[in-house]
Formats: sequence, C-alpha cells, structure tokens
Amino acid sequence: MNASKFIMTALVSTALLGGAVQVHAADELNVVPGLSIAGAPLALHGYDPVAYFTQGKPARGSDKLVHVYQGAAYRFSKQEHLESFKKNPARYTPQFGGFCAYGVSVGKKFDGDPQLWKIENDKLYVNLNEEIYETFLEDLDDNIDKAVSNWTDIEHTAAKDL
Repeated sequence: MNASKFIMTALVSTALLGGAVQVHAADELNVVPGLSIAGAPLALHGYDPVAYFTQGKPARGSDKLVHVYQGAAYRFSKQEHLESFKKNPARYTPQFGGFCAYGVSVGKKFDGDPQLWKIENDKLYVNLNEEIYETFLEDLDDNIDKAVSNWTDIEHTAAKDL
C-alpha cells in the first residue's frame, strides 16, 4: 500500500473508531490534551526536545523542569537542557508544531510520535508510526520540502478540516 493510500485509510479508520489518532486545534502546537503542572498543554508527549540534539535520543522530561513556549509546556530531563531551550526555543521545538512530518507533506495533520524522530539540517521532525516514518525517510529532502510548502497553507487549519 502506498503511503498516501495508507494515510487516507488511517484517517477513515480513525473516524470509524471514534478518533483514535490524536489531532488538535490548528492554532495550537500538537500537544497532549489536558494541562501540565505549568498550566499549559503538554508538548512532545512530555519528551525533552533538547535531548534529541544533545544525547541523540529521546528522553522523558520531568514535571519539575518545565518551560512554556508558544502556549505549550515543554519538559526537560536536565536543568542544562531547560536553560538551553530558554535561550533559543525555536532551535529545539519540533517542526510543524509536532505534527507528523510526512502527514504535513501530504497536507494532513496527525499526531507525531516522539519515538519516531529524525534530525535533519538541525531541525527535529516526528512521525505518526513506523511505516510512515520509513516512508518519510525514503525521500527525505522532497518530503521535507513538501511539508514546508504545505505547512504555510495548513498551519492555521484544524486537523478535522483537512
């Protein structure tokens, strides 16, 4: 099954199953519902965005090390990661508000899994699932270009409207 057909099948299946894939309002980052201890929605499922760059792998953040940026609460595994983030948050936040990068490349918004990530040109990308992640990597540069182009059109559109 090609990736576009897979995504459409996943979208239909999601609708039939009552929305099993998490999507969020367009004006927000892709965040977990509910409020963090900081009083803002939790971004990146609570993973430390700086760890991807400094440790080369995902790390769970602590609810004791939190910083709110653009309305979303980011957690950190180390104090120095929190300090680095505060100095330059745009460097560490996931692209496309944390939505699945391949999904954005085909004009959709799906929840990004922080375990399925790629840093390319010093930017963090997350994807929906293993199959989509592999498809994203197959033509990485083209998929990123398409996602960047699509993001300007869909950034402020609710996922349900795409």
